[in-house]
Amino acid sequence: MTRLEEEWVTSPAATAVFDALGEAYFVGGCVRNALLGVPVSDLDIATPLLPEEVVERLTAAGVRTVPTGIAHGTVTAVVEGTPVEITTFRADVTTDGRRATVAFTTVMATDAARRDFTINALYADRFGTVIDPLGGQADIPERRIRFIGEAADRIREDYLRILRFFRFHAWYGADGIDPDGLAACAALADGVETLARERVGWEIRKLLSAPDPAPAVASLSASGILARVLPGADPNALAPLVQTEGAVPVVPDWRVRLIALGGDDPSQRLRLSRAETSFVTSVKAALASDGTVAEIAYHHGPDAARAAALIRAATLGEMPPATLSIDAGRGAQAKFPLAARDLIAAGLLPGPELGEALARAEAAWIASDFSLDKAALVAEALN
Repeated sequence: MTRLEEEWVTSPAATAVFDALGEAYFVGGCVRNALLGVPVSDLDIATPLLPEEVVERLTAAGVRTVPTGIAHGTVTAVVEGTPVEITTFRADVTTDGRRATVAFTTVMATDAARRDFTINALYADRFGTVIDPLGGQADIPERRIRFIGEAADRIREDYLRILRFFRFHAWYGADGIDPDGLAACAALADGVETLARERVGWEIRKLLSAPDPAPAVASLSASGILARVLPGADPNALAPLVQTEGAVPVVPDWRVRLIALGGDDPSQRLRLSRAETSFVTSVKAALASDGTVAEIAYHHGPDAARAAALIRAATLGEMPPATLSIDAGRGAQAKFPLAARDLIAAGLLPGPELGEALARAEAAWIASDFSLDKAALVAEALN
């Protein structure tokens, strides 16, 4: 019998919820991550109690509740600023590939059977003793991402599970991807086209944020799913980019990895935010620019210059400059010391010639690695 020893098992938040509810269990990601030895960020609890009773018992115990999804059985308890999501055991009544109509149940095994992967159908009591109704714990040491029951059935219930399969494999899987799951995802690939782009974008963000998403993305491409999610994307640059990130080293950025994939209009396809779209646009402009890292940083900013240098190096099979961060910062901080008023004072009249002279001086300043002083620039402009 396995028992979890993590601090969160006896944390004030968990203790308050268990004391108030009585019968309740840790479930899903917190149990899975603890068994895998990776950090736990959220506490999820499942209970046979109906949501109204959950609210009643927590309120009586002085615990603040938020009805985050009460129609689907979910209530969030907030204890000393820590949220704990509590969901009543459920069974799917009907599904349409995007959402489910649920009914509440008191049977843990029924609740487990509606989940996606075996490693997500693990529970633990308040003392941390693991409860495994579907045999998912055996998949933990093997780091095997396996659908519960028939993979095709689970996918038809919610086509987002196709993308979750690859995302979970990237984060938690071993070298080999489950062949039955992969075959089912490939066979039902057209289902991802029915999904809201916001949901697709969220999954791609999390997939590309994995330490090394390249093998999973390669499988996503080989199964024909990547082309449906992001037409025109090419996974070949991703593995070299991940290697380059580790060698530099830099903190991986899913946005840079997305740009390396390419593809048609990722901003619309994945519903990127304005800030994300702006970053993608800046990096693409930087990639189209010639010049040093410092020069590109001067025109497009340090983040875009660093990202472009990483992608370019990975594509060419080279290493980026050893002074990458220094050069990017130096270029971004460079301030052109000449202004139009300086040239007017030197005798030039306002008009097109003034603009051309100013541009000529700036080009010379950049070519000098930002070293020419104002006097030299005035002379260059007047030349």
